Amino acid sequence: MKPLETTDAPEQPGIGFADHALLASGPLASGLYLVATPIGNLEDITLRALRILRSVDRIACEDTRQTRKLLNHFAISTPTLSCHEHNERERATELLGAMQRGERVALVSDAGMPGISDPGVWLVKAALEAAIPVIPIPGANAAVTALVASGLPTERFRFYGFLPEKSGARRTALETIATALREQPEPATTLIFYEAPHRILDTLADLRAIWGDALPIVVARELTKLHEEFLRGPVATVQFQMAAQERVRGEITLLLTPPQLIPADAGEDLLTSLTRLQQAEKLSEKDALKQLARLRGQSKSEVYRELQRLRATPPRRH
Repeated sequence: MKPLETTDAPEQPGIGFADHALLASGPLASGLYLVATPIGNLEDITLRALRILRSVDRIACEDTRQTRKLLNHFAISTPTLSCHEHNERERATELLGAMQRGERVALVSDAGMPGISDPGVWLVKAALEAAIPVIPIPGANAAVTALVASGLPTERFRFYGFLPEKSGARRTALETIATALREQPEPATTLIFYEAPHRILDTLADLRAIWGDALPIVVARELTKLHEEFLRGPVATVQFQMAAQERVRGEITLLLTPPQLIPADAGEDLLTSLTRLQQAEKLSEKDALKQLARLRGQSKSEVYRELQRLRATPPRRH
């Protein structure tokens, strides 16, 4: 892909790499700068990000203590203030006023790109509505970093962020995704989630129940850090490997590619649908019946009774 610009000000088109030194020494335009920070390894911050953080008037941080560690490491003394999920809307009023007076504001999260499973969406929307320039400063991102090294399809992917914390809500969320993919099949698509270490084993158990033991998954842990780890394989195998660890630590990115299921024919009977679903997704009869109940809009008991009637009916002789 051909690079277009290296400028931080939208009104300066057509600037090439040879002009970088000139830009670095020039004034920084007023606006909101979305600055990606390292997800682990401090060397992953970009030269542009460091220049922006040194040049802005203030830095809005998800956690000022966490960001101060990064700033101290690179000897950056720019003032900071908090901007997190609990105060973002209130803080936006203050920051918008500052930018309307000509100030330059950088927004950072604790790690990665602000706005991706982190605060920032509300502030960006408010800035755009106020006609304030919003300038992204790209960099590290856990989802994309894990995807490109996963070995799973990369042409199509969906990012879901963190799954619900409570087991029932998490299972429902995954089942809803599975049902939607069955009702509208599409080319191989990689699904990407973030998950906490203390919930990962339960989440893998949910995946086994919904898509079967053979579901291909990747667990990417501690990305870019000293103990970076990729576990690849069928979900049952990966769950066994993780359960054998004394303790699971670190931030986790979970990736999977659901099997492609051919939609049921309109005239297909329950027994045929059940057999096809079990074979396609390596499901137990119980889990396959639950999936069929959702697809048919029936209760599990209704589907089970229909199955019992079909099995009790002698086959026709021709």
